[in-house]
Amino acid sequence: MRSVNVAELKNRLSLYLRAVRAGQELVVRDRKTPVARILPIGDAASAGEELRALAAQGKLHLGRAIEASFWSLPAPRVPAHALKRALERERDES
Repeated sequence: MRSVNVAELKNRLSLYLRAVRAGQELVVRDRKTPVARILPIGDAASAGEELRALAAQGKLHLGRAIEASFWSLPAPRVPAHALKRALERERDES
């Protein structure tokens, strides 16, 4: 079992996801404290069953399909300075 700190996982996510896809289990640590475990799902059928079981326990909500009309809506207009400020806040939180 491999472990990785959050910052390292964030910086090299694709690398770690390839390892998980190959069957490796990954423990995620936040300041050296284990906080999560990432496991390979296996086949799609068992993944769907697992998600439905988690939803039944109230641990997650299943998403819905996006209606086709959504894609024809105009994109929001957000000033560049507002985007920059939001990104900086996001980066400061991690």
